[in-house]
Amino acid sequence: MKNKDTKLFKKTIHEVIFEADTRSGKLFDIILLVAILLSVIGVMLESVEEINKEYHNIILAFEWGITILFTIEYFLRIYAVNKPLKYIFSFMGIIDLLAIIPTYLIFIFPAAHFFTVVRSIRLIRVFRVFKLSHYLRGAHTMQIALRSSRPKIVVFLLSVMILVIVLGTLMYIIEGSSDTKGFDNIPNSIYWAIVTLTTVGYGDVFPATAFGKVVASFIMILGYGIIAVPTGIVTSEFARRKREKVSTQACPDCTTEGHEVDSKFCKKCGAELNP
Repeated sequence: MKNKDTKLFKKTIHEVIFEADTRSGKLFDIILLVAILLSVIGVMLESVEEINKEYHNIILAFEWGITILFTIEYFLRIYAVNKPLKYIFSFMGIIDLLAIIPTYLIFIFPAAHFFTVVRSIRLIRVFRVFKLSHYLRGAHTMQIALRSSRPKIVVFLLSVMILVIVLGTLMYIIEGSSDTKGFDNIPNSIYWAIVTLTTVGYGDVFPATAFGKVVASFIMILGYGIIAVPTGIVTSEFARRKREKVSTQACPDCTTEGHEVDSKFCKKCGAELNP
């Protein structure tokens, strides 16, 4: 009976912390979201010297309060999953750990001359902002859409890489013999092709010959069309995901999210999901 109560408690903790289908889960997400935003604001205020001098003790006390809150949350997440190592070594698990470690490093660097080093290390707390993706439904859908679009985006990026290598080499052949600086080797010419193709256009390097200007004009026009491609890939995947009605259920074993509303088992490891 006691073992049954423990499993029920563990299941409840998992539903509250990892999912947002219940009232308590939504409330937990809202509280944690507010805490994250306040924490990020605290980091920003601490970097302002005038504010830090006047309110240092208040900021420090607030930081310890937030750190303790996230520490409790981190260990509850480990406790709630059936396979803790899956969560600990996952991307979000590492981010959650990075969010709490810097504050505790104060005990390792107590000497005054190490204070600057500690402050630099503590800036890692800004990684807490990445935890927002846990609690924003739209961000979660976007994350799944990006993951699904990955093969197409990889192919697209490889095509662009081949294109800039070809165009950069071509510009080296055209402009390399002229007095124009910047096209004196292929890597510099490829750098120019990337800057031009992405429509950044620093203006530090530009073609001098007529044929070079024609090729440059072609690359500029091509750049506008290329920029729209990954946007279209992600948008179509995003629209498809919205139609699928993805729930907020997270697998109790591998913590994978993005299951369909009527899913009973994890699409990745096959473990049974919380009903």
